[in-house]
Amino acid sequence: MALKGINAYRKGNLKQDIASADPHKLTLMLLQGALDRIAYAKGAMERKDLVTKADFISKSSAILMHLRDTLDLEVGGEVAENMFALYDYMVQRLNDAHVNNDLKLLDEVSSLLTPIRDAWVQIPEEAKQEAYEAQRQKRQAV
Repeated sequence: MALKGINAYRKGNLKQDIASADPHKLTLMLLQGALDRIAYAKGAMERKDLVTKADFISKSSAILMHLRDTLDLEVGGEVAENMFALYDYMVQRLNDAHVNNDLKLLDEVSSLLTPIRDAWVQIPEEAKQEAYEAQRQKRQAV
């Protein structure tokens, strides 16, 4: 019974965090969420809990596809195109891990995603503000 209350509290806090988050924080939350779900999938795979494994791999894939599909290829140029291809590759590797029950493939995706998350954490505040301003100007021009 107490666990239900704790989980409800966490969900409430998550909704509050999302509602008050800026785009940078939302992206960071998604990156961390994908990494967490990959770790959960790995645990489920080790326990041979195929249903849970499939659920967490599916959630990880959905997060990566969202990150991929929200890239602005016009503004981001070659960097955005490379990130699109990398996210696409990671989704494919997750699918391969699911089909083949391959822990090494889950580790590969985590090893690709972790430096992205870590780099995202290191973005200076002034760079974030500059990006938000550029985005605002772009919306106003449309």
